[in-house]
This record gives sequence, C-alpha cells and structure tokens, in this order.
Amino acid sequence: MVPFVLASASPARRRLLQQIGIDPIVQPSNFDESVIQATTPIELVRLLARCKAETVAQTHLPPALILGCDSVLVLGGEIYGKPASTEVAIARWQRMRGQTGHLLTGHALIDLAQGRTCVEVESTQVVFADISDAEIAAYVASGEPLACAGCFALDGQGGAFVEKIIGTPSNVIGLSLPLLRRMLLSLGYTLPALQSKK
Repeated sequence: MVPFVLASASPARRRLLQQIGIDPIVQPSNFDESVIQATTPIELVRLLARCKAETVAQTHLPPALILGCDSVLVLGGEIYGKPASTEVAIARWQRMRGQTGHLLTGHALIDLAQGRTCVEVESTQVVFADISDAEIAAYVASGEPLACAGCFALDGQGGAFVEKIIGTPSNVIGLSLPLLRRMLLSLGYTLPALQSKK
C-alpha cells in the first residue's frame, strides 16, 4: 500500500481521513505562513496547501502521497485564519454572527511515485446564528475558536452556532472528502487501494 502522509497537525483532518478508511502518517509541515503573499483568498489557500505539502514531501521517498491543506473563512471581504487572541476571537464572532461566510480549503496532493501534483480549492457557504455576547464569551472561553480557521469548529461546540451549510460539510471541518476522492482518481488511485485493512 502507498503511504499516505498528512502534512497537518489538525486532529479534525486526521479524523476525516480515518472516517473513510485512510490511516495517515501525520507529519506537520511547520511551514512559515507569513512568507506567503497572495492577492485573493483562493490563491492564498492554494499556495499555502502546496507549500505545506512540498515541505513535507522533501522528507519522503517514493512511493508516497502527501496531502497539504489550508483553510480560511472569508466574510465581508475579510480573510479570517486562526485568531491570535481571545480578544480577536470575540471581535470576529461579533462580526460573524447572523452573517454568511465562505469557508475555503486549499488541497494539495503530491504523488512522489509519478512526480505529479494536484492542487484544488473547495468553497462552502456557512450561515452563522445570531448569537448573544454571552454565548460568544462562553464559546471563546472554551478555547476551541483559538485553534480553528474562521474561529469555529463545526464538529465541536461551534456546531451549535452554524444555522446552515451550503456545500460540502467536511470541507468546513478542514478537508473536502469528495474533492479528495476526485483528486486521487485524477492521479490514478482509488479509495479502496489506500484504505487500511483491519
């Protein structure tokens, strides 16, 4: 079986892969995101996903598949990654509540055996509930928003504050499973070939 490497420290991304039978080797890239300059959110997540995958790919020999991902929330023309502090997280939620944002996730899949790279972006609409200041304060105090792009985790406590998802739910968690399947197919792989046999 071809080793599948997840170039991310995200437990949520690892769980999503395990959900479809892929037990990845987890190797965070520790890539310095501050060096990336991009003019659009789509370009930003594409570049970051690719750089993360390429950084980890340098430490592996063929055959191996390396997946890098990066997510941001776009709302009102602003790009939201992980909030830098509780104060930032509270201010963001005060802007986000009752609004609709777009969660963008860049996916970069490198196939070392073929020397090929596939890079795609998935966008999902997220409709946020109009929550109170007290709810925001309690949620931010839980610590969960500080670890998440867009200041919320759909698969955690933040799920209570999302009224509607228009698009792929797994993308909002950090990795579009349907898109990953299509990317694998484009490189000549099927899911059953990568699923760990129990």
